[in-house]
Amino acid sequence: MDEYRSNILKKSNAEINRLQLLSVFFDDEIIYKIFLRTQVIHQLFSNNEDLEIEKLDLFHLQFTDSVIALLRKIKKSNEKNVALIYDEINLNEALIDKMAGTLTGQQGFVQDKQKQSLKVNQSLRRLYNNLSDLSTDFPFSKNINVFSAKYANDYYFDLTADQLAKLIDFQGKNIYSNAYATIEKKLMGRLCKYDFRTEFYLGLKSGEMIIEVYKFLDSQNYFLFFPARNLFLFCDLSQFKDLDTTNNLSERERIVQELEFKNDKLKGNAAVLKTAMSKEVQDLLESSYQKISDISFLNHLNNFDAQSNILKDMLKTDLF
Repeated sequence: MDEYRSNILKKSNAEINRLQLLSVFFDDEIIYKIFLRTQVIHQLFSNNEDLEIEKLDLFHLQFTDSVIALLRKIKKSNEKNVALIYDEINLNEALIDKMAGTLTGQQGFVQDKQKQSLKVNQSLRRLYNNLSDLSTDFPFSKNINVFSAKYANDYYFDLTADQLAKLIDFQGKNIYSNAYATIEKKLMGRLCKYDFRTEFYLGLKSGEMIIEVYKFLDSQNYFLFFPARNLFLFCDLSQFKDLDTTNNLSERERIVQELEFKNDKLKGNAAVLKTAMSKEVQDLLESSYQKISDISFLNHLNNFDAQSNILKDMLKTDLF
């Protein structure tokens, strides 16, 4: 084989290898079919020395080079867009790590709810004794306000100022009061009836003001504790129909969950975008494949400029 022919075949193999890499990257049927057909054309010239080897060189110049250039441009554009998506993913993950490091934790909240319920129940029992015996002993358990200070920002539900005012409104004739606390008379009676057996139900907040809501263990009755005034009143939660009390996640945990869901979606989008091609490109590649698959293709190779020009025009567009 003369050196001239050998060089053209060697150059043709290099073109085919580049096309093969792109077919693997895009994993697209039409690109793979073009790659296979290009191999067939190469093999045709390699096995038939009677064929003008210049036509193989012309084929690659008119067709393969343009296809490779087009696919590389799409690949580069896609990778740029994917990089932008992963920039957002990385920012989200950094925020997730930062927030996860400051989370108090759902398990800790559940455990501390039980301790807080015990403190409030003991405080109410002592308050009852104070009111009954006219005692001047301080009724509240030690560190009773630490629970809300620790968890309000993450776990308490937001109220408007008007809603807060409505909750803590009471009639003076309906309450017991001493130097330490104010409690609704009927509430104290109910507490005595159920032996001060209540549990923390949920927390509410309006600005810096917080309310702890407790539930009787043996009935569907609720009362509130307003630490700012050491106030205890029955609480009707039906007035907060839009309050979603089924979500036990803290505010930070909800944000982290949302960011993790968003990142999963972004990663899925990135995987699709990485090898995406527009319909215009798909149609053009399909048309090109049909032309090079024509049995009389080689006879019309010199007239293949039109298809080559279409490919080159596509390279100049702003589709990518």
